[in-house]
Amino acid sequence: MHLLAQTAVISLAIVNARVWTGDARHPWADAVAIEGAHIAAVGSSAEIRKLAGTNARLIDAHGAMVVPGFIDSHVHFIEGGFALQSVKLRDAKTKAEFIQRIGDFAKTIPAGTWILNGDWDHENWGGELPTRQWIDAVTPNNPVWINRLDGHMSLANTAALKAAGVTRDVKEIAGGTIVRDASGEPTGIFKDNAMSVIDRAVPPASAEMTDRALRAAMQYVNAQGVVAVQHMGGWGDLAAFERAHAAGALTTRIYAAVPLSSWKRLADTVRSRGVGDAWVRIGGLKGFVDGSIGSHTAAMLEPFTDAPNDRGLMVNTEADLYTWTSAADKAGLQVMVHAIGDRAIRTQLDIFERVAREDGPRDRRFRIEHAQHIAPADLARFGALGVIASMQPYHAIDDGRWVDKVIGAERSKGTYAFKSLLDTRARLAFGSDWYVAPPTPLMGIYAAVTRRTLDEKRPGGWVPEQKISVEDALRAYTAGAAYAGFAEATRGVIRQGMLADLTMIDRDLTRIAPETIRDAKIVRTIVDGKVVYEAPGTP
Repeated sequence: MHLLAQTAVISLAIVNARVWTGDARHPWADAVAIEGAHIAAVGSSAEIRKLAGTNARLIDAHGAMVVPGFIDSHVHFIEGGFALQSVKLRDAKTKAEFIQRIGDFAKTIPAGTWILNGDWDHENWGGELPTRQWIDAVTPNNPVWINRLDGHMSLANTAALKAAGVTRDVKEIAGGTIVRDASGEPTGIFKDNAMSVIDRAVPPASAEMTDRALRAAMQYVNAQGVVAVQHMGGWGDLAAFERAHAAGALTTRIYAAVPLSSWKRLADTVRSRGVGDAWVRIGGLKGFVDGSIGSHTAAMLEPFTDAPNDRGLMVNTEADLYTWTSAADKAGLQVMVHAIGDRAIRTQLDIFERVAREDGPRDRRFRIEHAQHIAPADLARFGALGVIASMQPYHAIDDGRWVDKVIGAERSKGTYAFKSLLDTRARLAFGSDWYVAPPTPLMGIYAAVTRRTLDEKRPGGWVPEQKISVEDALRAYTAGAAYAGFAEATRGVIRQGMLADLTMIDRDLTRIAPETIRDAKIVRTIVDGKVVYEAPGTP
């Protein structure tokens, strides 16, 4: 046994496990002892049993795998909680099914209540964008404002347009698109910045409903083996996290990022009260360069293959992005910026490089969120500049069904380039982008290792040269994500003194056929030394 704490008072011990520690010095063990909120020892089952004594809870893992608790490096946590309680459209396969699900849901809620979220995917029925006329007849008494699964365009019904005061005279919005029919009438589809036209009419959720969404979100991700999230949201979300923290109700650790444009408010907040603790931490700022591929709003160096006159759009100007990034960096804050298209990624890499040169060396950990479609010339810049690639592997097996027709097979070679980034010594942090994709690290690991698209049409993997190993994927969900949130001193590996955040899986992912990883199940999730999820029927 290594790092044995002889005087520890053990509260929980796990034995007969395949413990992947993530610690290069001691990568494997078969037992872990926990003292309160921290790991006391890692070693053999015999040694841990002896150390635990008779007062500790003893869990016999029966050969299950134990890994550092999964950290989801990119979520929209409150929205995910709300989405759990709204209409479900992600797997609606046809126009008729899309309409019926919305109509059926409308019958379950009071008149006047807004129908939100949805997560629809028009690629499921061939790529035709929905219109308000599709759903007006089934939602006569409810405004509808439902997002595509990527969050970069949404559909409003006529009731929502009326509530927002939108007519055919509505003016275009920079960094967004209002889709219109041949006569100039809005179809109900609004993209990126144009979504603000409807957003401002949506009534804010009450504190009570927000707190309820947070509880639902925590319960859901804990069941997926997730112990911590890095949340991309606003100041109202932070208030909900702090309410739950004060009440002792958190079962998920949260690093809460706020909008990049609010850097001054965050700098003042950090100056007055610090960055928080192991449960709720601040200090990060989230910005946007562009939109998404699925909405044709990602900023590309060359036109889309299926839209030769369109190179996407920038949702913020390069000047603003530089100004905000520079000011935030000077204030000692962490900057993480959404960039999906190759033009967007190059733009933000250029800004990061310029700001780092101007401000001088420091541990800044700039991040690019998604980093999806990287130009070959920019791949090596991530490692060279120390920019973290915060990526969501589930997107690869989802988008891989259709993205070749949008950007062409050649550009796809630089898409979700996990292996190339690791080969150039970039740091990867994996997450889900929930609510956009499910917050299921096991599916994320499956995606990164196999790259088999969800439609099963590429059993050998989409862009297979970008596959990575199970251990590389595990590191990106643990130590890599911890580093991306300045938390590597307390989590991300199983080692004495680290926080007792652990995930137990019913099989050793490193010893099974890669295509069966998606069949694995979470057995237990432990946060702060306490079991917060236990699979039904677990002995």
